[in-house]
Amino acid sequence: MSTRIRYTEEFKREAVSQVVERGHSVASVAGRLGVSTKSLYDWTKRYNDKGSKRSKEADEVKALKAELKRVTEERDILKKAAAYFASQSR
Repeated sequence: MSTRIRYTEEFKREAVSQVVERGHSVASVAGRLGVSTKSLYDWTKRYNDKGSKRSKEADEVKALKAELKRVTEERDILKKAAAYFASQSR
C-alpha cells in the first residue's frame, strides 16, 4: 500500500524556483528534495509564470535552428555544384 505525500504550495513553488530561477536541473532538484521528476515537471508547468513565454521562445529557437540547418545544407550543396560546373566549363 503506497502512502501519498501532500506537499504544500510553498514547497512546490520553492522547488520550481530552484529549477526556473536558479538554473538547477530538474533531476538534481528532485533528487535533493525526494520527489519524482514527473511531479517536479508538473509543478513547473503549473507554477512557472514565465513558462508559456519561455515555451514559445524555445519553440521559436528550435524552428530557427532547423531552418538554419536546412539553409546551411542548401548552401553547401550549391557550393559543391558551383565548383563542379566551374571545373567542367574549363
